[in-house]
Amino acid sequence: MLGDCAMKKWKCEVCGYIHSGETPPLSCPICGVEQECFSALEISIETKEPVTTDAWHCPVCSYLHHAPAPPDTCPLCSATGSMFTPRHKDDAPVGSSDDIQQIVILGGGIAGFTAATEARRQSPHATIVLVSREQSLPYYRLNLTRFLAGDIAESTLQIESAEWYEKHAVEYIHAEATLIDREQKQVHLRDGRQLGYDRLLLTNGAHPFIPPFPGATRDGVTVLRTLEDARAILLRLRPGMHLVCIGGGLLGLETAGALARQGAVVTIVEGFSSLLPRQLPPRAGSMLRQRLEAEGMTVLCGETVKELVGDESVQGVLLESGRLLPATLVVVAVGVRPNSYLARQAGLTVNRGIVVDDRLVSSDPSILAAGDVAEHRGILYGIWPAGYAQGAVAGCNAGGGKAVFGALAASTRIKVLDIDLFSCGQIHPEDASTTVYESENDGVYRAIFCCDGQLTGAVLYGDTSGAGRLKEIVESGRQISEFPELAEMFPQLQQGHASSAFFGSA
Repeated sequence: MLGDCAMKKWKCEVCGYIHSGETPPLSCPICGVEQECFSALEISIETKEPVTTDAWHCPVCSYLHHAPAPPDTCPLCSATGSMFTPRHKDDAPVGSSDDIQQIVILGGGIAGFTAATEARRQSPHATIVLVSREQSLPYYRLNLTRFLAGDIAESTLQIESAEWYEKHAVEYIHAEATLIDREQKQVHLRDGRQLGYDRLLLTNGAHPFIPPFPGATRDGVTVLRTLEDARAILLRLRPGMHLVCIGGGLLGLETAGALARQGAVVTIVEGFSSLLPRQLPPRAGSMLRQRLEAEGMTVLCGETVKELVGDESVQGVLLESGRLLPATLVVVAVGVRPNSYLARQAGLTVNRGIVVDDRLVSSDPSILAAGDVAEHRGILYGIWPAGYAQGAVAGCNAGGGKAVFGALAASTRIKVLDIDLFSCGQIHPEDASTTVYESENDGVYRAIFCCDGQLTGAVLYGDTSGAGRLKEIVESGRQISEFPELAEMFPQLQQGHASSAFFGSA
């Protein structure tokens, strides 16, 4: 349901850039892809006067307590009453903008930046402070691999200039938060400063996970998460140097491709049996592997790391199979973990991430969370578009407005060494009720996944034309029989049982 102000946005499926306007741009100003690579991203923002609280929600078990005040303890799961969040008639906002004078945002990623933008729009007179551990102003994190490849200059990474923060009266502080005092409503910084808040937004993201390999702390072992990481990698990079990238997911492949273009001799090590195991079926993963190998990279799937060998600096990667890979630089890209320490320390409800409701309010009604650190309906998205959308919703609510975050379909559209890839929905069948239709011709792979007469997932490799339409069909939840154009892409749907099951007898 759209509110008083429906923010029409368009998301670039390749680099994550968000464009505002009634129509998408002719091309992406960040990565240059064509208009068809944009998909609609609508965020409902609504401002209303606050109304009386009539119920309280338990964030642990979802029990709803109908009373003016929360219970002492939850009668279902025994959670303390202080953990309950208010539920308002007609989904009232978190608070009136007149009552919110100090808004503190911890984290300078896309969620934090977007939250600051929307909080300012909702509350023109509040003091807004954006705190980040990074010295750089917020930037397009997804473009770090393009920066590594030399495709773009560092100056183009920044989302907005310093003048933007002055114009919108957003104070940007380079500092590290060490403590949240919920009773005093203060954030303690490592440099001794204390920031009071009426609303606190936790958008402090996630950190790269480095498995406890022996030798993981050797010089030359790194990750790619921040601009500082990218700068450090470029300082070490030399043409012809041996580099091992541990991880064959999105970040790992993009990093490997970028550094191979800079002249490094690259080996990719992936523990699963195929590349991009979350986004591609094994058949498409095998095609991608062959393409990367044709470009000069070595790809090892089904291999695990035993040790990173060397003295003070890394000199090689020893695999469990006994194979020793030479390496003077190792990039670990095997996933991230939410930065939930501050929230746990403050006594907020934390599962894998900070548990939030649809308004992105935590177990403390004065504290919201968005982006990689937030867990919404059991999901940690960890993707740029979700960080943007959640940041807008949390910022609106923190500023006294009203917004609700629903859900985002998992979809990915990227380029790896100029190969177009698209993946959407559920591509790993949970049981035998899912039927997979695949086709491969001249280096182009297509697959759709059907369950109970619905399209539940789709994959395109080599040619992503039609990706937008497939995404719409997956998200619609409607019967395949309503979309006869699918039969043009997948003639198998018109054959045998598929004909009667999906398109009737015609």
